[in-house]
Amino acid sequence: MLYKSLNKISKKVNFETAVKNGLAGDGGLYFPENIKPLGNNFYQKIIKKSNHQIAFEVINQFIGDSIDKNNIHKIIKNTLMFDFPLIKIEKNIRVVELYHGPTLAFKDVGAKFMANCLNYFNKKNKYNSTILVATSGDTGAAVANGFLGIDGTQVVILYPSERVSEIQEKQLTTNKKNIIAFEVDGTFDDCQKMVKKAFLDKEFTNSLNLTSANSINVARWLPQSFYYFFAYKEFLKENNNKDLSISVPSGNFGNICAGIISTKLGLPIHHFIASTNINDTVPKYLQTGKYSPKASVRTISNAMDVGEPSNFVRILEIFNNDFKKLKNFFSSYSFNDTQTLEAITNVYKRHDYILDPHGAVGYLGLKKYLNKNLNSTGIFFETAHPIKFSEDVEKTLGIKLKKPELIKELIKKNKYSIQIKNYNEFKNELLKISQKNNF
Repeated sequence: MLYKSLNKISKKVNFETAVKNGLAGDGGLYFPENIKPLGNNFYQKIIKKSNHQIAFEVINQFIGDSIDKNNIHKIIKNTLMFDFPLIKIEKNIRVVELYHGPTLAFKDVGAKFMANCLNYFNKKNKYNSTILVATSGDTGAAVANGFLGIDGTQVVILYPSERVSEIQEKQLTTNKKNIIAFEVDGTFDDCQKMVKKAFLDKEFTNSLNLTSANSINVARWLPQSFYYFFAYKEFLKENNNKDLSISVPSGNFGNICAGIISTKLGLPIHHFIASTNINDTVPKYLQTGKYSPKASVRTISNAMDVGEPSNFVRILEIFNNDFKKLKNFFSSYSFNDTQTLEAITNVYKRHDYILDPHGAVGYLGLKKYLNKNLNSTGIFFETAHPIKFSEDVEKTLGIKLKKPELIKELIKKNKYSIQIKNYNEFKNELLKISQKNNF
């Protein structure tokens, strides 16, 4: 498998190089050159396959010869260490809980998978790496957990000050060891711009082996396709003859893009719904045909506070930039905080199920789509445990959420972060730290 740059200037590379580079030299995102559908035999037997077997067959072609099959199996085993339950909420609505990993968010799979891949490459080549990641909350936590203590790797997290929840911030800033947290005076988009600028900064790239653990990195992005196959396997067990549509809470659009990739592998998903908060760049694009990124706005579903989603360019590539084809297969709706809190309340009262703000947005998007598409059964993703947003959830529902033991221990820890205002401050601080740590 080779990967091309979507800016079409840099040369094609294999999986290992794409993972190590993170971003192509011309600033473009890497994208698979060819995607081969899985055969009918795979889908006929999918119910009987384990999640491990499914994941291997899904990811194998994307890795190619960069990792031998025995080690791919080991990486998958070390990644899929928790469940992904499908739960019926309403007659035609199901939810997949993606938050049963160590940081209670869906990004645990991609982060753990990438950490294991990079660890394999580093050991093989005696190679040091600096992982650079911007986060609006959950990505940084998952990456920190996935890479914590891995030799030859330092993780650098940039997060927007006062724009993540208390639990998210503790997950970002209490790790120490090889994890460095920068608290940025700005938004997630500001953090993401710093990351992209660093990759184009020759002084940085010449002194540090930079790679990114955001969903721009293929090893973080592609494993998210597993969720769609696992959901489909459970859906088949219902003997449901309706079309399957999936709604995904969307910020940087990596998760839903991985879902669309799964259809290129032959997965029969009828329609995708990208559900966003009021950061509505993509919903506006589908309404007007004009793509106009804008500054992000703060909401209670902070992991989706993205005004310029990086992965949307990959979605356009999948559809060959054909606007009509995209609209036939893909919808996107936005919802404000009031609507989000109302959804949390209604689902709890009617179905005794507790949503987090991101899952609530996913639920709203699915409901809106199903209202006009009655011959479809819908699945939405619950991407984070409600405890991570306990302040809003508890206040809305008038209840006290039970804290998992790992959260009780986390809250006791002290925060360590480096506060910065701009790129130059970030660069100077990181170069000093890296020199001290011999990176």
